[in-house]
Amino acid sequence: MADTKREIERKYESDESGLPDLTGVAGVASVIDKGVAELDAVYYDTSDERLAAASITLRRRTGGDDAGWHLKFPVSSGVRDEIRAPLSETLPRDLAGLVRSRVREAELVPLVRLRSTRDVRDLLDADGALLAEVSVDAVHAERLTDGGRTAQWSEIEVELADDGDPAFLDKVEKKLRKAGVRPSASPSKLARALRETAAVKKDKAKKDKAAKGKPEKDTVAKGKGTKGKQGKKGKKGEGGSGKPGGAAEHVLAYMRVQRDAIVELDPAVRRDLFDSVHSMRVATRRLRSTFKSYGKVLDRTVTDPIGEELKWLAGELGVGRDHEVLAERVTEALAQMPESLVVGSVRTRVRTWVEAGSSGSRTALIAALDGERYLTLLRTLDAVIAEPPLLKGAGGDPEKVIGKAVSRAFGKVSDLVEEALAQPSGAERDLAMHEARKKGKRARYAAEAATGLLGAPAKQLVRDMKSLQSLLGDHQDSVMAREALRDLAFQAEQAGESSFTYGVLYGREERRAELAEAALPEAWRTITADSAF
Repeated sequence: MADTKREIERKYESDESGLPDLTGVAGVASVIDKGVAELDAVYYDTSDERLAAASITLRRRTGGDDAGWHLKFPVSSGVRDEIRAPLSETLPRDLAGLVRSRVREAELVPLVRLRSTRDVRDLLDADGALLAEVSVDAVHAERLTDGGRTAQWSEIEVELADDGDPAFLDKVEKKLRKAGVRPSASPSKLARALRETAAVKKDKAKKDKAAKGKPEKDTVAKGKGTKGKQGKKGKKGEGGSGKPGGAAEHVLAYMRVQRDAIVELDPAVRRDLFDSVHSMRVATRRLRSTFKSYGKVLDRTVTDPIGEELKWLAGELGVGRDHEVLAERVTEALAQMPESLVVGSVRTRVRTWVEAGSSGSRTALIAALDGERYLTLLRTLDAVIAEPPLLKGAGGDPEKVIGKAVSRAFGKVSDLVEEALAQPSGAERDLAMHEARKKGKRARYAAEAATGLLGAPAKQLVRDMKSLQSLLGDHQDSVMAREALRDLAFQAEQAGESSFTYGVLYGREERRAELAEAALPEAWRTITADSAF
């Protein structure tokens, strides 16, 4: 079973003089010699180094007190999350899953072997607590492919103790710099080993593709009909199969960001990190909205089927997520209710309902991410970005083409809001407000793609659509909460329990919906007054 450790460290160049005296570092009461360890690590990657291009490292290490498989993801400069699994002959399945969006169908092969003689010191405070571990590593690197070139160097590594204050590393660095020690030019041992044992300088374009998790061009599965549709509807110089220009540049740039977000968020979703599922779901929605909003730029006969696959992925990501949001709303409302109004086994029944809705959702999501359908979608996204199905509008004046697309998207929101305002309170108004919310998201994402081009008006529309989404979203959540409360009340009655509390909660949700409906006219007047579209 893998576990995770947040690793905060800094690396420095070292020479034959070894480690400077660190007893004078502020806060350090003693420096303890922990002896020398012999470490032997084999680093795995694809032949085109896709993991390394994304600053991800995967190794199998023996020696020391943490032998096993180690997978490291960058968090920020000098900070990485290290996922560890017990030592085994083959890569553990859960670690393989964490790199799947990068590796795809390629084989992970041993690329580099690093053998290090590590001389370790512990820096302790006055209470004997560990502040940091400092080591001098004599490293021997051997390339396991392309001729077996080797390199050797020595470096100093300072790793902060678990839950330590990162500011302490500044104090250590100050002492090291005074002794003439300088930060390493390489972020990791692997990065340096790959650089110093490389046969030739890697082509930058290849590394850029690898950083996005893309396989070599000849292994990319083309989007269905992509080339054929370009030839049919586009012409070089005005969209078509020529280089993207004009409006297409802005649309494709936004698409790349969303495609990259899906690839990068994949391991976070698998690890169930905070907000990762929601963020990945939003990236899928942004792509779908882009395909629909910019139908004058991209051929929708090509992009619509991809949009359907993105909708499928969003649905898989939503398994459990929608219930979780609804459950939070109901449980918070119940927690705020006076005890005198909580009658019967309400808390127990709500807790059972919450647990039942989340059961199995994680398993279903991971199964979807492990499936071939998901990999096919990633390959198709790569293909449609690499060879976009451009229409004549793609080469048109960017401000004109993109401005019209944003205006159309906003116009659809306007029609639905006006329809909702014209309806009496009830199911028809609920539906119109829900549809306006969905179209509001599309208009927001269309405006997001246009901010770099259209500037302040697009940014204002993004803010306005966020505000509208919040208002209409609260209304829709109330609709869904009332449905759930009605079902819970029915179940309670069938079991011979009181349904009184569910009725009170239902009434409060009705009131929240009424407030949202009452706020909509003024909110919409403000938005239309602000809008340049």
